[in-house]
Amino acid sequence: MEWLRLLLLLLLSIFMCNVKLKWALGSAFGSDLNQLTRELFESAREPEFSDWMRRVRRRIHENPELAFEEYETSEVIRLELESLGIEYTWPFAKTGVVASIGSHSQLQPLFALRADMDALPIQELVEWEYKSKNPGKMHACGHDVHVTMLLGAAKLLQQRSSELQGTIKLVFQPGEEGHAGAFYMLKEGALDKVQAIFGLHVAPEMPTGTIGSRPGPMLAGSARFIATIQGKGGHAAMPHATRDPVLAASLAIISLQQIISRETNPLEARVISVGFIEGGQAGKVIPEMVKFGGTFRSMSTEGLSYLMQRIKEVIEMQAAVQQCNATVDFLEDKLKPYPATVNDEAMYKHAKSVGESLLGEPNVYLLPMTMGAEDFSFYSQKMPAAFFMIGANNETLKSNSKQLHSPYLFIDEEVLPIGAALHAAVAISYLDSHLVGTH
Repeated sequence: MEWLRLLLLLLLSIFMCNVKLKWALGSAFGSDLNQLTRELFESAREPEFSDWMRRVRRRIHENPELAFEEYETSEVIRLELESLGIEYTWPFAKTGVVASIGSHSQLQPLFALRADMDALPIQELVEWEYKSKNPGKMHACGHDVHVTMLLGAAKLLQQRSSELQGTIKLVFQPGEEGHAGAFYMLKEGALDKVQAIFGLHVAPEMPTGTIGSRPGPMLAGSARFIATIQGKGGHAAMPHATRDPVLAASLAIISLQQIISRETNPLEARVISVGFIEGGQAGKVIPEMVKFGGTFRSMSTEGLSYLMQRIKEVIEMQAAVQQCNATVDFLEDKLKPYPATVNDEAMYKHAKSVGESLLGEPNVYLLPMTMGAEDFSFYSQKMPAAFFMIGANNETLKSNSKQLHSPYLFIDEEVLPIGAALHAAVAISYLDSHLVGTH
């Protein structure tokens, strides 16, 4: 039995050596990460650097462009990349730009950082020097900030390009606001061979200097519908001679809510919201036709498919009960449904550890799931992905809104160097550790 005792002692010795080695490697990685984040943040906060980012952001903010119309925004991006000596390819999805920094070796990892470029059809109501110059258009979702943070990261990464242990793609994407720009970027091969991706979105309700996210499902899958109910119009005094589409639409809208209240597990998040209804114009006339439409959302692809099926069935059946006809258009050709945004657990942990190193552990929040939607979800379907919110609220500034898509949105520009440093640190440390394998 002496040989067995010696074998156990040998195995125990090997185990303890591995534990010590892992501890030493972990400590070394943590120390290196702290140094990396500190250096990147200090560089991004230098007056010349941060002033440059402010100028870029304000230039983009003054000239907001809607989905797939971001031609001047794209030109600004390309000019800045050229001034930094960074190679890029364009156009993808009409206006998209993909830059590349690093070794360009096919034997080393390929990581992506993403920013969206498009604005919203909203009239800006904040009075300041750099207010939107395009009537009815505004960067009310912070995409001007996203672009600028990624350009800031580009400058930081280019300064270290010879040291990168792989290649970093910088993805400037059009058409996020309802038009699935990410889907078309993927379709056109903009992210071929990319192994993982990271993205940021400003959060005006969170203080500047904080970030937040969660592992697994984070944002809902989303789709839209428009229903048309055809009846038979006539005088309101003689309803028996009509087939009332207003009544059919009213019953259909009420019945849609029963899909949520009576067919959905109360512990599962789903939403059906009707946002508009159009009918006749005269109070004493029953119209021929009524249109209504809205959005439906779920945290899973299966849930979204179920809602789509039941919305169609309920509307058609309720119309038939009132002797009307109904058609339901899910606008899949014009407004492609978004899948749920799901954070890869390893990528989430990686970005979280970088954020804690940069900002401190108390300033990295675990956020709840929300029913908002993002086309970053298309990337998360194809590769390990992490999507984080970054705080951009300063109570001393003039903002009257802590909500996105508001005409009063006003962003604290101190977020710019934080986002630039975070982007760069997540990418560099990913290449150094290569935490996530390819899919």
